[in-house]
Amino acid sequence: MDHDGTTAVVTGASSGLGAEFAQQLAQRGADVVLVARRAERLATLAERLRERFGVTAHVLGFDLAGHDAAHQVAAELRARGIRVDTLVNCAGVGTHGGFATADEGNISRELQLNVTALVELTRALIPQMLASGRGALVNVASTAAYQPTPSMAVYGASKAFVLSFTEAVAYETRANGLRVLALSPGPTKTEFFDVLGTDRPAVGPMSRPQQVVHTALAALDRRATPPSLIAGLANALPVAAARLASRQFALRVSGRMLGA
Repeated sequence: MDHDGTTAVVTGASSGLGAEFAQQLAQRGADVVLVARRAERLATLAERLRERFGVTAHVLGFDLAGHDAAHQVAAELRARGIRVDTLVNCAGVGTHGGFATADEGNISRELQLNVTALVELTRALIPQMLASGRGALVNVASTAAYQPTPSMAVYGASKAFVLSFTEAVAYETRANGLRVLALSPGPTKTEFFDVLGTDRPAVGPMSRPQQVVHTALAALDRRATPPSLIAGLANALPVAAARLASRQFALRVSGRMLGA
């Protein structure tokens, strides 16, 4: 897939997978729009990308967990005259612990960031992306999307939504030039588990962000991009095994592994 001369919006770009997507897309010649709440980190990354790859890098300091934030991002893009070819929705957060005692504000933030903002920003930008026909839509799901996740009930359900939503959009737009991919990483060396407050859910080998993003971009390079992809064979095999087992059995195993 040729990204040279295209413009990519990357959310959650201040660290982890978002920052790595921005770097690898810029390396391929894409101008980038970096979106996250930590604007100072974005500014540092933007400067580095300009210097290393000679691309244009815009900084949008928005907290997508805020009400109507996705529409504000879209409005800012219009105000700056930025036309979007590619959207990578990386912004997300997880919470760990029993649902019945979880903080309601944290739950609302998790749903807003993982689900609502992703859907609203995708809807706002997809018409111009379809018109361009040169880009891609990548929504970051998780291997947690493939089975219930006790002690991370909202997170797992939100990622199951992302997976299902993205696969449906991929089917709806299959006749256009837009490539649509739901990317499901396993445990990855990012700040996710620091924010979560535990690494108990990190089941299996840790991947590096570089590996995960390389896998995603390689999938976009295929003649026929799959609607969804689990990053890494070590993550795909346990998911395949869980899908062959009964849902009740998979639930029990997941609950034990996640410390529920």
